[in-house]
Amino acid sequence: MQAILDHIANGQVTAAEVVVVISNRADAPALARAAERHVPTCCLLQRDYPDRAAHHAAIVERLHMYGAELVITAGFNRILDPGVLQAFPDRVINIHPSLLPAFAGTLQAQAEALAYGVKVSGCTVHFVDEMVDGGPIIAQTTVPVRDDDTPDSLADRIRAAEHQLLPGVIQWFGEGRVRRDGRRVWLEPAAVPAIDT
Repeated sequence: MQAILDHIANGQVTAAEVVVVISNRADAPALARAAERHVPTCCLLQRDYPDRAAHHAAIVERLHMYGAELVITAGFNRILDPGVLQAFPDRVINIHPSLLPAFAGTLQAQAEALAYGVKVSGCTVHFVDEMVDGGPIIAQTTVPVRDDDTPDSLADRIRAAEHQLLPGVIQWFGEGRVRRDGRRVWLEPAAVPAIDT
């Protein structure tokens, strides 16, 4: 979230704005960071709702209240209720610290990649669907795995790549360039400004 706010503030993301930051944890650093930038925040605790569907319906209500058009689940570590996906079809994205479909559905992707012996890892921005980390892939960036890597050192380099990739994808959405047909996702070419002659 901080990377998204920074890319907007420095003009690298111009076709989008953060309209609200929602968390299910009152101590989430994202809430304080967003508040510092005068972005509305909201904490909706699971325990305040009878079940996951009611909790996620409240999240959808808040997203609509603030006029959200794209939902980014970066850092949100819960499986979304189908109602969220229905409310924002093809408008919920996530970032995962591996080259999906490898090491999906885990919070230990970097350690698993090292244990498996991969030579290249990276990160993936993908659509969220009912399958955990199984939605269509929008974009990926590779990160080499070094012989002396630890899960933490690899995670640090992947996180740096994530902080570049995700804001870029958000810019593409804001420009209306992301297209999807089933599992295939591609980018429309950027519009070329007209030149007066």
